[in-house]
Amino acid sequence: MLVPGNFKKTRIAPTPSGFLHLGNVLSFSITAALACQGGAKILLRIDDLDRVRVSDRYLQDIFDTLNFLDIPWDEGPRDAADFEGHYSQMHRTNLYNHALGQLRENGRVYACSCSRKQLADGQPCNCAGKEIPLDADDVSWRLITDDKKEINVQSYDGGAVRAFLPVEMKNFVVRKKDGFPAYQLTSVMDDLFFGVGLVVRGEDLWPSTLAQHQLAAALSDNAFNDITFYHHPLLTGPSGDKLSKSAGAMSVKYLHDHGWRKSDIYTKIASMLGANGPVENWQQLTGIVTQR
Repeated sequence: MLVPGNFKKTRIAPTPSGFLHLGNVLSFSITAALACQGGAKILLRIDDLDRVRVSDRYLQDIFDTLNFLDIPWDEGPRDAADFEGHYSQMHRTNLYNHALGQLRENGRVYACSCSRKQLADGQPCNCAGKEIPLDADDVSWRLITDDKKEINVQSYDGGAVRAFLPVEMKNFVVRKKDGFPAYQLTSVMDDLFFGVGLVVRGEDLWPSTLAQHQLAAALSDNAFNDITFYHHPLLTGPSGDKLSKSAGAMSVKYLHDHGWRKSDIYTKIASMLGANGPVENWQQLTGIVTQR
């Protein structure tokens, strides 16, 4: 059951690398409900540093989707032009680079020359012992992680979950080969910068939550430990796979373009959660979530 938490701000943090899908809507709805119950503000924070995948049409889709479904936010851009002019992550590159410099100065990173294909083929990364210069061409930076260190995560139920960094997050990338900071680093720095007190995300991002706690510890920023996390179940498609932005038939834009109303979208999500009957809005949808 969802109960009010002790936080002043939460956030919706989509990435404009594809059209938003029903799983995004579920996450946004839960975020709005928790903010409403806790009297907190909602920040719209758009992650746009993956410049290869970011598209203007996907950026516009974020605002179109939120407005179509009446999902509110209190802080952040009101439209695409406002975002580009004032809120893009490109405006915070100094913040990210300062954090990368701190990790470098403290000896917490090493250079990696492995290609994506090598890693995808299951070849282990042995770059930690090669002492490749951090300023070398075509290298990423990896955080030196500790899989023996217990991580405490503040849970929405008021307790703390203790866990260890999963093997797939060992020595994860904090700076990509193109020189841009990686997602885990920008997410940590943005949540700290904006004073976020609650993060709502799918249960598939639990490994990222653990990685971000270890990164914050490497940056000696204890404030990250005070953030509360709520991990919700995922919506799945007919084959049982989680929804993704490549699944166009489940995108809000596709459904809207084919005549679906707001209530149709919420009713469909509710049915995917096993509930019957019409659902008019995100308030009713999250009422179903609290009963499950």
